[in-house]
Amino acid sequence: MTSTLRPASVAEVEQRPGRWLALSVLVLAVLLVAVDATVLGLATPYISEDLKPSGTQLLWIGDVYSFVIAGLLVSMGSLGDRIGRKKLLLIGSTAFGAISVLNAYATTPELMILARALLGVAGATLMPATLALIRNLFHDPRERSFAIGVWGATASAGTAVGPVVGGFLLGHFWWGSVFLINLPVMIVLVLVGIRLLPESRNPDPGPWDLSSVVLSLVGMIGIVYAVKEAASHGPSLDALAAGALGAAALFGFVRRQLVMPKPLLDMRLFRNRGFSAAVLADLLTVLGMSGLIFFLSQYLQLVQGRPPFEAGLAEVPAAVGAVAAGLAAGRAARRYSVRAVVSGGLAAVGLALAALTLLSESTGYPLLGTALLVVGVGAGFSFTVTADVILSSVPKDQAGAAAAVSETAYELGAALGIALLGSIVTGVYRDFHGPAGTPAQAHESLGGAVESTAGLPAHTAEAVLSSARAAFVDGLALAAGAGAAVLLATAVAAWFLLRGQKLEA
Repeated sequence: MTSTLRPASVAEVEQRPGRWLALSVLVLAVLLVAVDATVLGLATPYISEDLKPSGTQLLWIGDVYSFVIAGLLVSMGSLGDRIGRKKLLLIGSTAFGAISVLNAYATTPELMILARALLGVAGATLMPATLALIRNLFHDPRERSFAIGVWGATASAGTAVGPVVGGFLLGHFWWGSVFLINLPVMIVLVLVGIRLLPESRNPDPGPWDLSSVVLSLVGMIGIVYAVKEAASHGPSLDALAAGALGAAALFGFVRRQLVMPKPLLDMRLFRNRGFSAAVLADLLTVLGMSGLIFFLSQYLQLVQGRPPFEAGLAEVPAAVGAVAAGLAAGRAARRYSVRAVVSGGLAAVGLALAALTLLSESTGYPLLGTALLVVGVGAGFSFTVTADVILSSVPKDQAGAAAAVSETAYELGAALGIALLGSIVTGVYRDFHGPAGTPAQAHESLGGAVESTAGLPAHTAEAVLSSARAAFVDGLALAAGAGAAVLLATAVAAWFLLRGQKLEA
């Protein structure tokens, strides 16, 4: 299902000399969102020491950003289709910069939670708008594939650059500096974007249905909160209630979209096998990788004793692989096939995760670095091609909504992966047998073990940490094995579901 344009319009777009400069503006936004998603983890100990939040408040500081983004992606993508993607991107970028200052200078835990939530609202406008604008900037299929590769490569690079930049800033400045880096980049983005970005919107969008927005927000936040709560504290009445509320809201959202003449999200998009298969592949891929992504930094710092900056550098091969693969993915998919590139990429990630089941406390960097490089290459091929499939499967007027579905699959996959694979790591870890006198806090997390042994005799502290580290590595290896099984199964499913799917020539 592709849209048609008048030949004159195509010529005008193809000859637009500023489209590659416009792309550079879009990837600035992607880079900042990706960096911001990773730097908070490094800054959390410093924020905790300064603001003195309770345990619950600290969890909300870490989670509310992703909750709000997951809940608003579809709504914001649809809003961009209605009011204009350029307008939404510039408004969101301005808000993102301003709210970053509020994050940097928050003086209480409550203000920090509010600032993170507002940053999530602004962040939800950026990712769908950037991908949708690429769909409307590049009408030549090969150019669009390359542009999507650049977009995906930048997101991957930002994820790896985040810990490096965060580690450097935290080593030289106070914790608020990790948020203030957003401000100058957003100023450049807005000033240049006003001149270079073309406006695009759905010419006949219908009203922005507030009831659908509320249902989508409640549904996604309820589901994501439930899986994260279950992962952190095990099954509970709160998690069950939140999950039930979220599921009911999402059911109501889908039913409402099916009967509305101009829905917020056209559910008929899912009738396209390529679209649905690509979205499902993204969700399961992120789910399978989340255990590695979420716990790798802890392994590098708390098990192998690397400082934050060095731990960030250790993760760079994944970004390098993703960048290289993303730029070549479109060409590879046309030369071979969509399903070969996606399935091959997923299988490569699965095999790399399987290799990480061999992790030990003393594992040398060659094995880890090679595995991360393969993960990056496989994910770069898969995510770039599936993003291209998703965008090319829908009319350009619905590009914002389609991009938002893709990003929502990513957020939901991350939440489910952390919940499911995270529960494997924490379950194995909490059962470790320490020496007599092991503090109860040591069984909560590896970070808790490090903190709780500060006042113990040296030999007791070393025995506790040795047992805790061994248990953590055992859990991480088991989670990597489960992730490998998910990725390999997804590779097989993608081979069949993407049968006959082709990128536009």
